[in-house]
Amino acid sequence: MSTDAEISEFLTSRRGRLTPEDVGLPDFGGRRRVPGLRREEVALVAGMSAEYYKRLERGNAAGVSEAVIDGVSRALQLDEAEHAHLHDLIRAANAGAHPRPRRHPARKTQLTPDMRQTIDAMSTVPVYVQNGRLDAVATNALGRALFSELLESAPAPANAARFMFLDTRAQKFYREWDAQARQIVAVLRAEAGRSPFDRALSDLVGELSTRSELFRRLWGAHDVREHRTGLKALHHPLVGDLDLTYQAMDLASDRGLQMVVFSAAPGSATHERLQLLANLTGTAVDATAGER
Repeated sequence: MSTDAEISEFLTSRRGRLTPEDVGLPDFGGRRRVPGLRREEVALVAGMSAEYYKRLERGNAAGVSEAVIDGVSRALQLDEAEHAHLHDLIRAANAGAHPRPRRHPARKTQLTPDMRQTIDAMSTVPVYVQNGRLDAVATNALGRALFSELLESAPAPANAARFMFLDTRAQKFYREWDAQARQIVAVLRAEAGRSPFDRALSDLVGELSTRSELFRRLWGAHDVREHRTGLKALHHPLVGDLDLTYQAMDLASDRGLQMVVFSAAPGSATHERLQLLANLTGTAVDATAGER
């Protein structure tokens, strides 16, 4: 799909979830052909002409300023991730209109030695490193043990989205599978806005859209999300249920990679089960096996 079409469908989907009441406008009744705000209402709240907004929603992003993006984001009540996604789409559309003869670097597939040493030293918590496509790049030993089923999934490199939608073990591993599936698609959708020329990402989306009706439907919703912090409710085949908090950090030394660190409150059942997992797998787990 072209970037122009991505802009159009994203803005249309965000407009469709709002009512005049949501944005402080009177609703004079009358039959609406489609759910949500009219384009003219978005333009009014955003402080621009209706014709200008219509052109933008058709994907014409030429010359769109930061002030316009902010105004549309305010009118459509976009959250931080959605605002960033709109910005990325408009940037990509303008880059496509004025292409530069340069190659886009491939996504990283391994860590620097110093970062590898750092995550290996974090021996008491699971650590998982991924790129924007959600390929598994590296783990520490406990991370390898925690995500063993995902990391063993084919084809290489192991990929969280492919595991989620194409591997039946995922529905047991993720205790809140539906919510996790929506989150993974929203994270991939945000990455697609940041990296519209990533051929491997396009291939992954095409594969999942072809093989999973649910993925295809969720992808069409145009929801976006950042992967920063939250709770993972997992069921590990060796130690049972785990309720883990996570913090995700972009790596300054390895641009394009994100390190996710999982933890549990000391004394909790999950903390004890993590220790049990470490004991059960400590001699068998290869700390470099998560690196692809």
